[in-house]
Amino acid sequence: MGWDAFGLPAEQYAIKMNQNPLIFTDKNIENFKRQINMLGFSYDWSKETKTCDPKYYKWTQYIFTLLYNDGLAYDELRDVNFCPELGTVLANEEVIDGKSERGGFPVIKKPMKQWVLKITEYADKLLEDLDALDWPKSTIEMQKNWIGRSVGAEIIFSVCGSNETFKVFTTRADTLFGCAYVCLAPEHPLVDKILDPKYKDSIDAYKDSIKNKSDLERSSLNKDKTGVFIGAYAINPINNKKVPIYIADYVLLSYGSGAVMAVPAHDDRDYEFAKKNNIEFDKVIESDISTCAFTGDGVHINSDFINGLHNEDAKKAVIEKLISINKGNYKVNYKLRDWLFSRQRYWGEPIPIVFLENGNTYCLSKDELPLELPKLDEYKPSGTGESPLVHAKDWLNVTINGVPGRRETNTMPQWAGSCWYYIRYLDPNNDNEIADKKLIDHWLPVDLYIGGAEHAVLHLLYARFWHKFLYDKGIVSCKEPFKKLFHQGIILGENGEKMSKSRGNVINPDDIVNDYGADTLRLYEMFMGPLEASLPWSNSGLDGAHRFIDRVYRIFFDKEMSKKISSNNNHKLDYIYNFTVKKVTSDFENLQFNTAISQMMIFINEVYKQDEIYVEYLKDFVKMFSCICPFVGEEIWNSFGNTDLITYEKWPTYNEEALKLQTKTIAVQVLGKLRGTIEIGINEDEASVKEKALQIESVKKQIEGKNIVKIIYIPNKIVNIVVK
Repeated sequence: MGWDAFGLPAEQYAIKMNQNPLIFTDKNIENFKRQINMLGFSYDWSKETKTCDPKYYKWTQYIFTLLYNDGLAYDELRDVNFCPELGTVLANEEVIDGKSERGGFPVIKKPMKQWVLKITEYADKLLEDLDALDWPKSTIEMQKNWIGRSVGAEIIFSVCGSNETFKVFTTRADTLFGCAYVCLAPEHPLVDKILDPKYKDSIDAYKDSIKNKSDLERSSLNKDKTGVFIGAYAINPINNKKVPIYIADYVLLSYGSGAVMAVPAHDDRDYEFAKKNNIEFDKVIESDISTCAFTGDGVHINSDFINGLHNEDAKKAVIEKLISINKGNYKVNYKLRDWLFSRQRYWGEPIPIVFLENGNTYCLSKDELPLELPKLDEYKPSGTGESPLVHAKDWLNVTINGVPGRRETNTMPQWAGSCWYYIRYLDPNNDNEIADKKLIDHWLPVDLYIGGAEHAVLHLLYARFWHKFLYDKGIVSCKEPFKKLFHQGIILGENGEKMSKSRGNVINPDDIVNDYGADTLRLYEMFMGPLEASLPWSNSGLDGAHRFIDRVYRIFFDKEMSKKISSNNNHKLDYIYNFTVKKVTSDFENLQFNTAISQMMIFINEVYKQDEIYVEYLKDFVKMFSCICPFVGEEIWNSFGNTDLITYEKWPTYNEEALKLQTKTIAVQVLGKLRGTIEIGINEDEASVKEKALQIESVKKQIEGKNIVKIIYIPNKIVNIVVK
């Protein structure tokens, strides 16, 4: 277990209470540990870590020093997303609709000196290795799109009546003859040099109107495309035609060169902008489309020496021509930007850098780590945009080799400690290195990672970057940290909203355990639906889970039921036992806990119908059941006279022959239409067959919200569900 403890909520609470965050963080950790143990989760507490422990963040700081010494960590003045309410800079990914992801506070653009990690150096490696991962396709696509590798051309445009030039990046050099205008990012340094003074007021007003928009908002495909003419013109290098220059919010200074060429006839965004601003344009690719942009392949027209060529051949011809006249070249571009890696907060890893008075920068050595957070009298933001660490004068001012200096007051973002925690789990008490190399080589990469899809381009991308860097440094021996990835859903409030304290719909596990016991909570959560689905909480579901546990318990502890348990196998449960072991085993391996529980329920239904119950089948059932309900499972196991924990028992096996001889696949219909098939045992109990039919996902969708009038079962042939 690891505690990702350097978070904004703790910082905000520390400011509110003017209390060191470590005090209440440790208190909360103790409460979480109590609840985790109460619920029977199988964590190895000898492997416990927390990111705010100096023994842990010593190695986070050490990794930073390695990045710094390799030129992958640098500081520079940047226009950043600053949240005055939180008193800190936020990454683009942490800003939604101009507000902070945490708290929903307004965010403004502000130039500040920041530490940045050169994740772009690893863009190709991050992209290439995605295809070898067993990850959800949606997450792989999100990372590919975020990295955004584009192969195209860099083209040089000249400004009319000036010696100034600027570059544009395009993946469609073949459409250069159709360039009708160019757009610069509003922040582009060239704008103020080349604008016509009579347009200055409208330009300034436009810049002011977009200054607080995030890059994500500005580049959204769904937003209205806005911009203004700056009174200047550029020369298209391929045909020397004069085209107007605009500034537009959808052009980002951080992407490419901060300038784009616009071809309205063959780009949807450019078409929309041109129509809105009454800009004339011509087709340069033959098509029958006249009411929107044609973006496909086709024969080029109105394009001089590339007339008659298709896209790819035309691209090559245009770029080769630009190279010959020194107006362009082949270029690979990325959407991925370097990672903004500093925050103006107290609660984070101190950055191990000292700025010396002689102008040099000193990076702490491994032996000087950890650089610990000092205790403060005041945890509020400094008011100057700096971290509250500026108040720790004794900590702040140091002398290195006789030269006075000042420590960096920015701290690392929360993502820093969570980038590499899975490595520290292997050897959490090692004071000499991140972890023993033999342990790293044996255990990594992680076999299965279960985590939220919301971290697709945050934690998961950052962790891959750090891991690849550590691979290059010889610290880890595999290129990727997580072999298989699964995204779990979340439990919603009863009204379908996300649970939060502000909405008053949070479920406290203490209350559930007091009323029902831990096993009921565990069973209900696993039985709610597919693990990847987000589903609403229902207290009535707890009652059903509790009743099933009672049914299992009574088999072993009710006097009349326990009399039926026998060492003799009459073979009446052979099929259902073997089928249950096979299905539960498969479902567990595929994280399909709800269907595994459903099958266990079917097995118990069959058990209750028997006059004699084979004890070995019951013992194997308890082994499977105990994975979901460990407390009742262990109690039952102990009732057989066992003294060792059931955890150490061998997993049940099944006889494939018993299934082959007695199974049949039959159709399941809803209102006479085929909705799926199920595998049943020959002469399997009707109730069991009907229960299986109702568990098919496609059937569930068809009957959701409807009343089941009746279920017609023709033995060994078909099930038809009638609803209205």
